[in-house]
Amino acid sequence: MEEIGTKAEAVLAKIRPYLIEDGGDVEFVRFEPPTSTLVVRFIGNCTLCPLSMMTLRAGIERYILNELPEVRRVEKL
Repeated sequence: MEEIGTKAEAVLAKIRPYLIEDGGDVEFVRFEPPTSTLVVRFIGNCTLCPLSMMTLRAGIERYILNELPEVRRVEKL
């Protein structure tokens, strides 16, 4: 499970610069093996952004699912 966290951090590092441009960020919280769900937390402007769910589903989740086949869903905390 720690390995998935390390891989998730590497993937999020590729996404992070785009969020930082708008004053936000995202961080890995945990991986839940029973449901293969990766949980992330939005930081900064992303916490209040009305488009955060679109960013999560159309951006972050799509990218993570492509890079990490062991993950089936991404949720925000």
